Amino acid sequence: MGDDRVRTYIEGLDERMEGGIPNGSAVLVVGEPGTMKSSVTFNILYNNAMQDGRKSLYITLEQNAASLAKQMKGFGWDPKAAGDKIEILDIGAIRKRMKQEPKWMFVFKTFVKNLKDSNKYDILVIDSLPVLEVLAKFEEPRDELFQLFEWLRDMGLTTFLISEMSPDSRAYARYDEDFLSDGIMHLRMREMGGVSVQRHIRCVKMRSTNHSTDYFSLLFDKGQFKATRVIGDGRI
Repeated sequence: MGDDRVRTYIEGLDERMEGGIPNGSAVLVVGEPGTMKSSVTFNILYNNAMQDGRKSLYITLEQNAASLAKQMKGFGWDPKAAGDKIEILDIGAIRKRMKQEPKWMFVFKTFVKNLKDSNKYDILVIDSLPVLEVLAKFEEPRDELFQLFEWLRDMGLTTFLISEMSPDSRAYARYDEDFLSDGIMHLRMREMGGVSVQRHIRCVKMRSTNHSTDYFSLLFDKGQFKATRVIGDGRI
């Protein structure tokens, strides 16, 4: 693979999307709770650090940095093993130290830019986009999200924006995030035979990429994700 793409390191998925995600893309990672959105995304950061030497920044807005690091280590991805190639920024902790209510988009953009200038990372994760929207108190969400996506592209970052969706919803976003994004990765769970549950993954869209739009079973074993053909009688 050339340097123009970021691999997902999900076996069977990269091969179906021309080797990975184009550099500089803003990608939504959406799904219901329990579909391993954060884990799939951290897997991308970890393997890009360990295999390709890429630097990344993970901004967590829903749990503290220590809790996230412990959780990911349990899956087999120890952030400490990646050294300075992965930095986890806990904006929740920063908020506790602020004497006044911060202007969150200013705080967010300041930290993203300062850390990019100092650490030279090129992959960013925002976990999660709905929480950022709440903290930023968007008055004109569509316009402000448009500005956010354009700013991320101007920064030259490959960005993964994690977002929730309800199991029965067919909408990938509340506002225009699905149109603003360069790619959408959808994760879901489906009952199989009324007994077991299977995780699925689908690349809904990826600009500048010839990719499959099929759902694939998402398997995980010993720190490795694999996407395989869906087998069974699950509800599609």
